[in-house]
Parts: sequence; structure tokens; C-alpha cells
Amino acid sequence: MKTIPLPGFAIAPSQLCLGTNMFGTAKDRAGASELLEVYFGAGGNFLDTAHSYGDWIPDIPRAASERMLGELLADRPRDSYLLATKGCEFDYRTGDFALRVTPALMEQDLGESLEHLKTGYVDLYWLHRDDPSRPAAEIVDALIAAQASGRIRLFGCSNWTAARIQEAQAHAASRGHAGFGASQPMWGLAEPDRTVIAGYAPGAYYEDGHQAPHAAGLPQIPYSGQSRGYFSKLAAGKTGEAMGSDIAGVYDHDTNRRKLPVLQTLAARHGCDINAVVLAYLCSQALPTIPIIGASSAAQLRESIAATRITLDAGELRQLHDA
Repeated sequence: MKTIPLPGFAIAPSQLCLGTNMFGTAKDRAGASELLEVYFGAGGNFLDTAHSYGDWIPDIPRAASERMLGELLADRPRDSYLLATKGCEFDYRTGDFALRVTPALMEQDLGESLEHLKTGYVDLYWLHRDDPSRPAAEIVDALIAAQASGRIRLFGCSNWTAARIQEAQAHAASRGHAGFGASQPMWGLAEPDRTVIAGYAPGAYYEDGHQAPHAAGLPQIPYSGQSRGYFSKLAAGKTGEAMGSDIAGVYDHDTNRRKLPVLQTLAARHGCDINAVVLAYLCSQALPTIPIIGASSAAQLRESIAATRITLDAGELRQLHDA
């Protein structure tokens, strides 16, 4: 994989970031270790986890992904990879979905994350969520303090609206600070149903205003970049329950169905499968874009890595976007 130099990172991140939300739950130690070996072996160096990953599974230790990742990385040189984690997410064990975006809770989550990950710092610390009822300034000030202490190298936001990012960046600028170093929106070729995602990612879809901060220099490190395999399922004739009700509910509508013939044409042109074109849609963006990918098997991960060898030109990107 290529690397993409980005401001604020000690080393240039690889063009795909490996998401580890299944580590410690769906992926046991052996399975997680295999995925890491495949990823590092292909030149990957950028890992993403979260304080909350695994907490939706009852009766296991909290932060299962962070704990397993910390164990698996213990023998690797710390300066050979970039490590990102997220804090201030819902407390899934409580189950009340109360927002937890405060300086005190950020400090608590960050401290616990560093302990789980067995490291003194993370390269990128994400706010997993926003609380629009609170001033962005207070949490930005807390992040700047954590950065000054050396516990985080860079900080960013996930699931924030473009307007709130602008508010946060304006405050940081007033302090002479660059503010967020990256944004993690929901973004892939398939457009989500806004009503469906309003419960967990209101305003966080890239096409809803995030183009402006991207163009202004804020790198995008999106999640759901492969659209949960929606297009390959659609091509196989699957709908509704056969596709998976969660996938169909988010993605199965006319806007996305119209993209399938274009996808199939481009896949034939590039000699690859549909999923490779879906991932190449993000990897081929002109502005800095590093998709976070997940994989349930080593074979699936290898397929995603192979997709980085495909480059779509500006005309092909427009075809897909406008279909």
C-alpha cells in the first residue's frame, strides 16, 4: 500500500486504516493476530479502535478491542505504526444512550484507553460523538491540554456535523491552534437513508456539508467506506432480509440501485469485482482520504488491500457519484 503524508502525523499513514471493532469479540486472539499480520505485511501501519468497542457484548470485560489490540501490539516497535482510538461514546452497558461528551469523561476514557492499549500515547484521538448542547470550546480546550501533555499526538472528530466542526475549528484558531487534525464521517459510494441514520449519526454523512472542511485541508478518514457490502449483495439479487435488514434499511433505495450498472461497467473495465470499485471510489479521491476498512477474514482483507491497486479517474468518479 502507498502512504499518504498528512500534517501532524509522525509517520505517513497507509492508504487504508484497519478497523478493529471485532477484536476480542467476533475475532479471537488467533483471528485478530492473523488480520494484523496480513495488514502489516501489505505495508499497512494505521489502526483504529475505540474505548467502547465490544461493550455491546454483556459479561465480558469492557473495551475488548482495545485490550486485545494492546496485547497483540506489545512486541512491535511503537514508532512503526499509528494508533487511533475514540472516546466519549455512549455507555452501551448502561444502555440509556446518554451523551458523554465532557472534558471529565474524555479524561477518564483517554486514561483507560492508554492503559488498555499498553501505551503512553495515541497518535490520533477521536471524539466518538458530539453533544451539540454543549459549547465545542470546552472539549476542544480539553483535547489541546491532552495533546500538550503528550498523551495524544493529534485529535479529530467522528460523527460531528460540518457546522459543529466549523465552531470547534474557529475556537481552536482563536487560541492559535490548528484544531481537529482529521474528521471521521460516514462516507461510501452508497448513500444512506438520512432518516435511518439520524438516531446514531445525525449530520455525519460526508455529502451533508463535509466537502467544505475537506477542501479547506481537513483530511477525511471515513467509516462505512465499503457500504457494508451492499452493492455485491444487490448484484447477487439479494433484497430485504436476504441482504440483511440492517443493510437494506440504510442503503436499499433507488439512488443506490441506479449506481449498480455503472459499478458493473467499471468493474469489467478494470478487471476486478464490484467491491474493489466501491473501495477505489474513496481511495481515488483527489483530496486526502483514508478509508477505515473492516474484515471478517484474512481473505477478505487481502481483497480490500488489492483494491488499492485500482485508480479511478475523475470522469469515472463523476459517473459513480452522479448515477
